[in-house]
Amino acid sequence: MRKIKAVLRLHFEGDLSQRAIAKSLGISKEAVREYIKRFIAAKIAWPLPENLSDAELESHLFPADPNAPRKAEPDWALVHCEMKQKGATLAILHQEHLEQHPDGIGYSRFCEQYRKYTLSLKRYMRQTYPAGERAFVDYAGPTISIANIQTGEVRTAQIFVAVLGASNYIYARANWSQSLPNWIDAHIKFFEHIGAVPKVIVCDNLKSAVTKASRTEPIINSTYQNMAEHYDTAILPARAYKPKDKAKAENGVLIVERWIMFVLRKRLFTSLGELNVAISELLEEINRRPFQKQDGNRKQLLETVDRPAMKSLPENPYEYVEFHRLQVGLDYHVQLDDCRYSVPHTLARKVVEAQLTVRTVEILYQGRRVASHVRQDKGIITDAAHMPSEHRYLAQWNDGLALDWAGTIGICTQQFLEKLLAEKRAREQGWRAHHALKKICEEYEALRLEAACKIALEAGVRSVSRLRIILANQMDRNPLATAEQEANFDHINIRGANYYH
Repeated sequence: MRKIKAVLRLHFEGDLSQRAIAKSLGISKEAVREYIKRFIAAKIAWPLPENLSDAELESHLFPADPNAPRKAEPDWALVHCEMKQKGATLAILHQEHLEQHPDGIGYSRFCEQYRKYTLSLKRYMRQTYPAGERAFVDYAGPTISIANIQTGEVRTAQIFVAVLGASNYIYARANWSQSLPNWIDAHIKFFEHIGAVPKVIVCDNLKSAVTKASRTEPIINSTYQNMAEHYDTAILPARAYKPKDKAKAENGVLIVERWIMFVLRKRLFTSLGELNVAISELLEEINRRPFQKQDGNRKQLLETVDRPAMKSLPENPYEYVEFHRLQVGLDYHVQLDDCRYSVPHTLARKVVEAQLTVRTVEILYQGRRVASHVRQDKGIITDAAHMPSEHRYLAQWNDGLALDWAGTIGICTQQFLEKLLAEKRAREQGWRAHHALKKICEEYEALRLEAACKIALEAGVRSVSRLRIILANQMDRNPLATAEQEANFDHINIRGANYYH
């Protein structure tokens, strides 16, 4: 699915450039421009209607048009890199492009697009950041030890560092690891600490932030992106091996390592909370320390420059959500940890997206929620509404339902089925007996089944097959003659009781 909604949100509400939107979402700038252009041409109002799904929006913006095929274009970043080599010319590179894509763009178009690409490249190094625009986040390299007095176990804490672009205000917090839950929690605490949200967050390419690192099209972790949407901000990963993209974060980490971690190196900490209290005390001192080459300090600039230009916090803090892409099994269940959750049976073998919170599990298909469950540690969670009708009937079947049906036929049928169910040890055996009686009732009329069950009860019959014999031989139509025939023991080959006395 295209990231159309995210592009439109950052364009209309985030007030970001198309290049910043492209880098944040890991797509090309041309794609961002095309989405916005098509959205305006479609004359759809912003904000979008709540019931408009991703698939419907994409169909409005990209209607099928088989008569207008799009010619393949090269990777302009790769072309630009090739042009730096000695002897390279646009004519040679265009010829190589046509060898790989015979239906590619022409030479004049190739040159025009490449010149546009080179004009879009930055040609300056010094960067200035508007008030409230950016925050740079990273982890410090060294760690701080925390000892458990009761067990003697020693664990190390990771130090999260955030620096604001305009005021250079520094925030730091200790977490147990760099895992995704701790990474998200550190951002939430950072926003709550400064009481506002910057427009852009520049991060490193750690796994908790970036699923797939790329110099041109990084893929943001789904949970991290979801948190950014909740706080109405954008994620902009730094390019790999380009520390200058987050120079302020590097400088902030250096200050934290020198003025906090080195100062606390000899102290013994017994809990994470104790360590964070010590860090906050030293941070307050650092942020109130006067600048050497300008008036004021980081704390003052936060209050007067950065915070007034930032976005306000949402009413509710972000609730941690994990995202997983899963394929539904033939049993219309998806596996999450040690538990299986049901989805509508029509989605069997389809790929769905699961959203996990602390308490709930929501399953989405093509942007629509199709299932919601209470999160469990293990087991199988099945919603009866997700099952096919035949599976639902089998799952809800019980002895009471079977006997209620038999009661509609007659008292003898009910008593006969009750005796059958009493002798069955497995639930499936009882269901099969009930199903067999229903099949007999379809083959013969209900009155004959009732009469046959009466004969079977009197004769002590306890099987469905014997009941079928009674009906097949029409013994239910003349029960008295049958009883006399069964009770008559006079025969020349039978000695009788008098023979032994």
